[in-house]
Amino acid sequence: TRYCLLDIYLHKKLLYTFTFMKTTNENNTATFIHLSSLSQYFFPLGSFIFPLLIWNTKKHESEFIDYNGKQVLNFQLSFFLYSLILVMIAIPIIIFSVFNNIAFSSMINEQEFILNQFKYENNMGSIIFVILILLIFIGLKVAEFFLIILASVKASKGEYYKYPLTISFIK
Repeated sequence: TRYCLLDIYLHKKLLYTFTFMKTTNENNTATFIHLSSLSQYFFPLGSFIFPLLIWNTKKHESEFIDYNGKQVLNFQLSFFLYSLILVMIAIPIIIFSVFNNIAFSSMINEQEFILNQFKYENNMGSIIFVILILLIFIGLKVAEFFLIILASVKASKGEYYKYPLTISFIK
């Protein structure tokens, strides 16, 4: 009976290992999905296109690949939304600051676009606000880069990783 119990234990352990252990191929594919979002630095919209292509072709092979593909796409969509919000805040402020200093009478009569008497002290609040938004945008891009690297390392080890500040668009 002792050998029988040992045999059952080893059989269950082996079955558990094969059932729940992610293969190296799954880990590599998940890692590549994360790293493919760095293609945004070389191709416009590469952070969406390449992860989406890889995820769509491989998502049916493994739950781990499906999970990581959804995480990457949700993360990229969330950070795109955050960047879009920052741009939507900054552009009206820039337009207001510039058009506040244009002499519209000269633009209508003489058909010239002249910044008349642009004074920095009158627009210092707007300039500081735009610089602050620019710094936040740069901070988002730096955080995005390092979070992608961290998620890639976690995926290569077979660990499930959830990006912070992510909205779940794809469930």
